[in-house]
Amino acid sequence: MPNVYDKLKEMNITLPSPPAKGGVYTPVMEFGGSFLYCSGCGPDIGGGAITGKLGSEISIEDGQLAARNCMLNLLANLHEHLGDLNRIKRFVKVLGFVACSDDFYQQPLVINGGSSLLLELFGAETGLPARSAVGTNSLPFNISVEIEALVEIEG
Repeated sequence: MPNVYDKLKEMNITLPSPPAKGGVYTPVMEFGGSFLYCSGCGPDIGGGAITGKLGSEISIEDGQLAARNCMLNLLANLHEHLGDLNRIKRFVKVLGFVACSDDFYQQPLVINGGSSLLLELFGAETGLPARSAVGTNSLPFNISVEIEALVEIEG
């Protein structure tokens, strides 16, 4: 697998600082010796969150950008916890929540914004996890997307 930091540089991406917690929880919880459960992250990477509901207030493209930003925040938390993203063996499961109107049915297309980033950075073997994309009537602080992940790491 190529060096993740080289790939980030090649893609002209700078990891944001780990996001401020929005409650009382642990951003990354290690369990089972080689697994990390990553708490849900929103789309604010330092310039303000992408807010509003898909299907009534913001476009699919804005939702995809929000999902990408959520994934960048997850990576920032993982970097903070691990010290080296190259320790990631694979992303096992991603769960994405999309704040949307009742008649919006493109949640998977929105969450592709985050999944595509993982695929580009880590390749299919590591960065193409099982996934769910779920619509909800609201998310904390009116954010449009929230994503959490389960990650397997190298010893």
